[in-house]
Amino acid sequence: MANYNTCTDSELIALWKEGNDAVFREIYLRYDKLLYLYAYKKLRNREEAKDVVQDSFAWLLNHRTEIHLTSSLSGYLYKTVLHQILDIFKHKGIIKKYAESGAHYIDLDSPEADYLIREKDIAALIENEIAAMPPKMREIYTLKRREFLSTKEIAGQLGLSTHTVSTQLKRAMKHLKVKLGVAVFVLWVLS
Repeated sequence: MANYNTCTDSELIALWKEGNDAVFREIYLRYDKLLYLYAYKKLRNREEAKDVVQDSFAWLLNHRTEIHLTSSLSGYLYKTVLHQILDIFKHKGIIKKYAESGAHYIDLDSPEADYLIREKDIAALIENEIAAMPPKMREIYTLKRREFLSTKEIAGQLGLSTHTVSTQLKRAMKHLKVKLGVAVFVLWVLS
């Protein structure tokens, strides 16, 4: 089996449209987890999110000849998943509320759509991990990264030694690297 993980999305689509079925596996492996995260964030239901991603890939597989990309492959896949999600909302009778909120609107044909979706997902993951930090570590991290205070200023404000503040900042960064390392790396590689 050939190794397609170094191919760009455009190369993968070209090979796949030429009849190379093995390429589909690489497309699936690149995007299934990211699309699941996106679907789960919208649906808040693991089984529905899995179904949406599977249905989207099944549609892609069955309509190979009909695919004409006007943007990136990832943008196309996100748009496919979004359509599946909207179908679920319509069947649940909440599409009106969702549409009125405006939370669903993204121009998925724009080149920035994929970047914006990923940026929002990464930001949400980071916020969740910051919230999971112990209170003092979170406070020190917030003062450093959001209020741009120096280690000395943080120590003075909180009545701690600069060594304690430095240690807490190092632990906070280690915490984020451990918790977000794989997810952020995958998102960075795919962008």
